Amino acid sequence: MTLVKFNNQRNNALMPGFNDVFDSIFNDTFFNDRMVARVPAVNISETANNYHVELAAPGLKKEDFKLNLERNQLSISVAQSSDNQDDQKNYSKREYSYSSFVRSFTLPESADDSKIDATYTDGVLRIDIAKREDAKMVRRQIEIK
Repeated sequence: MTLVKFNNQRNNALMPGFNDVFDSIFNDTFFNDRMVARVPAVNISETANNYHVELAAPGLKKEDFKLNLERNQLSISVAQSSDNQDDQKNYSKREYSYSSFVRSFTLPESADDSKIDATYTDGVLRIDIAKREDAKMVRRQIEIK
């Protein structure tokens, strides 16, 4: 395999400003805001009796979320559209905003899928998934002989 070094200065000599045009278009905030996938951050933790999933999604309402469990796959989805309703008809620009995401998690075999609780407070969706009785951690003191 042969590697050829690209000389960027030679390309600019033939067509000056060519790269600047594309850089200005694709580095524009209009494109960046819409091209970047926005998926909320998730923290997953485990205690002796439960698994905990915390999803940071500020600005939403609890009605915006849909939680589905199919087999051992837990899916969290949001489909939100907001249009700024104005009675004024003299606007020069009006934008609609649509945001949606889906996060899916495979539950471990030790999870009890019949005992899943979810709450949404202060911009954080908290999901508690109980463990099966046989999978709970047993702690005991072991005597040294």
